[in-house]
Amino acid sequence: MTFNPKKGIRFAVGLLLALLVVGAGALLYFNSLLAPVAKEAQQAEMVEIPANSSGAAVAAMLEERGLIKSSLAFRVYCRYKGLDSEIKTGEYELGAHMSTPEIIESLIQGSQVYYSFTIPEGYTVEQIADLLYEQGFVNKEKFLQLCKEGDFDFPFLPKKQEDIRYRLEGYLFPNTYSITRHDDEESIILMMLERFVYETNNINFEERAKALGLTVHEAVTVAAMIEREAKVEKDRPLIAGVIYNRLKINMPLQIDATVLYALGEHKETVLYKDLEVKSPYNTYYINTMPVGPIANPGLSSLEATVKPDKNDYLYYVAKPDGSHVFSKTLEEHELNKAKYL
Repeated sequence: MTFNPKKGIRFAVGLLLALLVVGAGALLYFNSLLAPVAKEAQQAEMVEIPANSSGAAVAAMLEERGLIKSSLAFRVYCRYKGLDSEIKTGEYELGAHMSTPEIIESLIQGSQVYYSFTIPEGYTVEQIADLLYEQGFVNKEKFLQLCKEGDFDFPFLPKKQEDIRYRLEGYLFPNTYSITRHDDEESIILMMLERFVYETNNINFEERAKALGLTVHEAVTVAAMIEREAKVEKDRPLIAGVIYNRLKINMPLQIDATVLYALGEHKETVLYKDLEVKSPYNTYYINTMPVGPIANPGLSSLEATVKPDKNDYLYYVAKPDGSHVFSKTLEEHELNKAKYL
């Protein structure tokens, strides 16, 4: 039997065409497995990728939830693109209208779901802990323990000592923050401390405090009292002036907010018996400033602390509208109390 070259060529061409058709079909089929499960936009689902999840485990979970067509196609695509180890831990919003490559892109870019919370100016550490606990972001006890004894290496923080209730009081900067569900208590606290550094550097807080003869801790302690006393912006530098005038002559500051902090409770009216509480925070009991901040002051109070109004006032009284009237003598002060209280 003789070999026919023409027939051999036709066979080879036919075989090649058949292989091309099969290959094209396989490619089309594989691409169809990477296509979205749903053709129209779907409600996004919250998907959590646990730490140390393998690509196979992620693929199986996504297929089980109906977000991808094939876990095998997911794994082959990741292997082909070299993305096996690139998937990031986190919480993601994914939908069945997304293709497998789009879902993988989200997972490797770390396009996680972020949650926001706002810390109001003048909140104490305990109020912040309550707020974050109620929103499901922290373990309250762990957060408070870190604020009391956590090892945060910032030079302005006071050393750990028994008479300071919370070492971080005053330094958790009031602001709006964005976090993921995987941010723990320590990382949330670090965000706030770093924000404090950023904001105070912008106003040269440390240098201006030093020019007033104050450490950063002392200046933040003053700012916290201003924060709890002032309701009107223009009063803040004036109240700072009163505080410094009293400290200069060794006169008790007698700020009601320090009494409430010493008591560890919030109440509308401070009673005479409350003024007697023996505490290094109670400025009716001591002749100096408190041992530490009584709240976490905002930028306006921090700025007023290092840019006080230079005046001769020693007293102030709150008016019904929240603003204050200031006086230089006890006699004037008593008249203002009779008029406004």
